[in-house]
Amino acid sequence: MVRNSCALAIATGLPFRITQIRARRSRPGLMRQHVTAVEAACVISGAECSGLGVGSSELTFRPGKVTPGEYHFAVGTAGSTGLVLQTVLMPLAMADKPSRLVLEGGTHNMLAPPFDFIERCFLPVINRMGPQVSARLVKHGFYPRGGGRIEVDITPAPLQPIGCLDRGERLAVVAQALFAALPFEIAQRMLERTRKGLPDWPEDAFAARQLQEDQGPGVILMLEARHAHATEIVSGFGQLGVPAERLAKSSAARMSGYLESSAFAGPYLADQLILPFVLAEGGSFTTVKPSQHLLTAIEIATRFTGRRIELSQQLDGSHLVRFKAAPD
Repeated sequence: MVRNSCALAIATGLPFRITQIRARRSRPGLMRQHVTAVEAACVISGAECSGLGVGSSELTFRPGKVTPGEYHFAVGTAGSTGLVLQTVLMPLAMADKPSRLVLEGGTHNMLAPPFDFIERCFLPVINRMGPQVSARLVKHGFYPRGGGRIEVDITPAPLQPIGCLDRGERLAVVAQALFAALPFEIAQRMLERTRKGLPDWPEDAFAARQLQEDQGPGVILMLEARHAHATEIVSGFGQLGVPAERLAKSSAARMSGYLESSAFAGPYLADQLILPFVLAEGGSFTTVKPSQHLLTAIEIATRFTGRRIELSQQLDGSHLVRFKAAPD
C-alpha cells in the first residue's frame, strides 16, 4: 500500500494520507524498509512528507516532479532492497532521462520478493512494456544481517499496454537452495523434501549453492519454472524454529498450484503488475486465485487514476485482470 501509493502519487501529482499503517501486524507501523522506500520517493521527486519514521502509523505525502539521475539508498538493516526499488522504479522508468540506482540492505528476506524474482519474473514484463531495466546482484544480503547490494540501470520510455495471457510452453525447472554460514545438511534436507513434492522434476533440476560466510547466516529455497513467455519463482526462507522439511513442503505445494493452472502470473507477480499496467492505461494479464494484496493494489490504483480495472474468473479457473481507460 505504501510503496504503490508513493509511486502513484508521483505519477499523478496527487497527494495522499494513510492512517493505521500495518495496524494488525505484530509490529505495527512503518518498518525500516518502508521508511527508506518513502525517503527514496521523496529524494527522486522532491516530495514533502510528514509522519515518516520507524513505527509511525500515519503518513502524509505531497509529491513533486521526478528528477532522473544516480541515486544510492541504504536500508541500513536487512530490510528489502526490492521493495525500495519497486517504489521508485516506475516514476523513474517514465522520466525523460536514464537513471542508475545502488541499493543496499536485504536481497533475500522474508515477506518480500527476492532479487531473483525481481530480475527474472518482474523486470522482463516491464521491459516488454517499453522501458529497459537491468539489475545486477553484487552481494547477497540475508535477514537479519543484511549487507546486500544491487545495482539497477533504468532507460525510460513511454509505457505501452501489453497482453500477458499465456505463459507458453515450459522450458525448464530449477530447484536451488542458497545458504551461507549454515550447515550444508539444512539445504540438503530442503531439496530432498522438495523432490517428494515435485516428483516429475528431473534430478538435475535440484542443486545447493553455498555462498561466502560473510553473506549469512541464511538459507533460501527457490523453485523456478521458466516458460516461453513467463517465469515464476516460489521462495521459502529459512526461519529459526521452522524445520527445513516444512518450508520445502509448503514451497513445493505452492509451485504445484501454479503449474496446475494456466495463468500467466502467480499471486505475488500479479499484485506487482497492477502499478505498471494501470500507468500504461491498458493491457491485461491472467493470474491464479486473487490474493488480498492484489485486491488492495487494484483499489489503490483505481483511487489514484480513476481507471477501471476488471477482475473476472475464466472457464479454465484462471482470473483475467483487464485495465480500462478512465471514464469521461
